[in-house]
Amino acid sequence: MAYYRNICFVEAPQAIVTPFPRFISDCLGVCYLAAAVEDIVESMAMPENYYNDGIFESFEQLLKERRFDLVAISSMTGCFNNAEKLARIAKKHGVTVVMGGFHPTALPEQVLDLGCVDLVVVGEGEATFRELVEKGPSREVRGLVWKENGEFVHTGMRELIKDVDSIRFPLRSLRPKRFGEKSSDYTIDTIYTSRGCPWVCSFCANDKMHKHWRGRTAENVVEEIAQLHDPKKKKLLKIWDANFLTNIKRVERICDLMIERGLTNFRIVTETRAKDVIRAERILPKLRKIGLSKVGLGIESPNPKTLALMNKQNTLDEVTTAINLLNKFGVGSEGYFIIGHYSESVEDTMAYPKFARSLGLRQTLYMAMTPYPGTRIFEEYARDNNITSRDWDLYNNFVPVIRTAHMENRDIMRMMVYCNVAFCDYRSVLKRADNRGVLLTFLKDLFQLVFLLKINKTLDSKEASQILFEAFELWLGTSPALDYAKTPPPPPLKQPTGVCLAHTASGQRIDFVVEQAGGRRVLKLRKVASSEPTTFPVVSLDEVVDAAFSLSMDALMRLLYRNELMRNNPRLTGRQVLALLVDRDIRKVAMRFWRLYRGCLR
Repeated sequence: MAYYRNICFVEAPQAIVTPFPRFISDCLGVCYLAAAVEDIVESMAMPENYYNDGIFESFEQLLKERRFDLVAISSMTGCFNNAEKLARIAKKHGVTVVMGGFHPTALPEQVLDLGCVDLVVVGEGEATFRELVEKGPSREVRGLVWKENGEFVHTGMRELIKDVDSIRFPLRSLRPKRFGEKSSDYTIDTIYTSRGCPWVCSFCANDKMHKHWRGRTAENVVEEIAQLHDPKKKKLLKIWDANFLTNIKRVERICDLMIERGLTNFRIVTETRAKDVIRAERILPKLRKIGLSKVGLGIESPNPKTLALMNKQNTLDEVTTAINLLNKFGVGSEGYFIIGHYSESVEDTMAYPKFARSLGLRQTLYMAMTPYPGTRIFEEYARDNNITSRDWDLYNNFVPVIRTAHMENRDIMRMMVYCNVAFCDYRSVLKRADNRGVLLTFLKDLFQLVFLLKINKTLDSKEASQILFEAFELWLGTSPALDYAKTPPPPPLKQPTGVCLAHTASGQRIDFVVEQAGGRRVLKLRKVASSEPTTFPVVSLDEVVDAAFSLSMDALMRLLYRNELMRNNPRLTGRQVLALLVDRDIRKVAMRFWRLYRGCLR
């Protein structure tokens, strides 16, 4: 008979939602734990709304309705304040709380000092958690930390799980509905085909949790993929390994088995190293056949010295080669860059967008250097007193929490916006034939920029507007040259089209003007006084920022999530559009955007 018989599993949600649906939690961490004890407990449950602020109310209600003797909470660093709040709710109901995940593994004693957590599981949790459930808190159970008579008890590190095929598939059936979809039928889902990583980058906490790389067999992986496959609904499948292409023969076998069994109705995204893409050239056609759509490449910086300091063992030539290979076989690539390396300045950072374009990238993600507990970067920045905040809500890769030799938080944020502004080729604007089309496209892109700033809860709308305008001004100072041509050429513009971006505080305006130049269209920019007459639509930056800041990030995520479903399944579009129309919050978002659009045309 198990020591703990009735368990509530909770994965703490990210405190601040990022506007990227692929980053939504699929709750696999606690689903792995549930699978590990399914055969020895009497009951298990998870609260509703595990991916948003509604979790607190639903968790409290669940604890009132059902009796549990253990609450198991998993937490990343950016979720930890919410994890603490959940733990305090559980303790109010007299339930034992055990916490695990990346953050508690890195800082177990700090977690226990809060007084609302009874036990911490450090490292990989499945085996430790099963023993804990069977035996209760015991010094015989490796991988536990607790506090006893004011002293910390560490039972010692448990060995890594060598045979990762022995890990039971995550119990996805335990998950509540998400955006109306059943637990086993999410539009977006995740699979891990390996544990650990062969590399030890200084900014990554993977080594603290999973250590060296261990791959599941192809047969084991494909059995789990078969559970997720739906021949009638294409899903976004995130193969979220630290480095999916570490073992090329294993990946090829996964492809072969998926193709043999017809498990190819996916849009797959993954992450790996550029060097691994090059090694995988021979099997890229097979990867494309199973649905590989995009590969994220951790490029981090164009500066070789910076890469060496991070222990990032890629050469820039390898990155170029990898991107060219992915393009050749019809697979998209997304470059990941980190803004705010200690030795880099504003001038150094201004080189990032041009460098990214020179690599042939069409998509990039610019993130702030974030010193996660458990990483070498955390130790270095803490030692030198260069961590500016330990509000864990801000630890989400998009909010600066450090100072560098040359930049403060605000500088780093401005440069993150600058890199997005300067990387864009504005093709979507250049393709439009009239002011209305230019305005609609420009507003959509501008909202995406604003949402990146909305993630930072330390910014108000006024400061966000100022940072945005400064980023555009900085880009304007580089004299950008942007044009567009295609074969056959688009109909020539009868007259210039454009849009104006006005900033109230500065009394300035940046005009974006599209003109015909022979068989090409060119985008010209100029900064003028806001009072100067214009025939183009005028966008008030302050109004756009105020509108974006007033929107619920949860409503935005619902919109983006359904967009992902419609993107992959056009035949379902009608039904999903109807679902959007009956969603009151999303109707408010649409109406706010429409009123803003109409106001710019006056």
